[in-house]
Amino acid sequence: MTPAALRGFCLGFNAAVEEFPFTPELSAFKVLGKLFALSVLDVRPLKVSLKCEPEEAVRLRERYPAVVPGRHLNKRHWNTVTAGGPDGLPERLVRELVEDSYDLVVAGLPRAERLRLDRA
Repeated sequence: MTPAALRGFCLGFNAAVEEFPFTPELSAFKVLGKLFALSVLDVRPLKVSLKCEPEEAVRLRERYPAVVPGRHLNKRHWNTVTAGGPDGLPERLVRELVEDSYDLVVAGLPRAERLRLDRA
């Protein structure tokens, strides 16, 4: 997965935006102000931190060496995934994990905001 493909995929979700609240290099992808992906897009190999159900987070870490606990994040709920390079996850799986992260964040939004997203 290329940085441009990751950015485009993240921004393709309903109401998703890219912000830089931490450093100018760290892309924070959010939905209605809630973070669902973090990545420094110009670092190789490409890595992205994603929200995950705690049990699934552990399962992914056990199965794939390219999945580790989220750096500087709640390690129970966040994984950092290597998405590029020879040791990275296949693009299809990275896309699934990004989508799962977005869906998990949306599911935690107040009902009124979820309904607003459904209408957009």
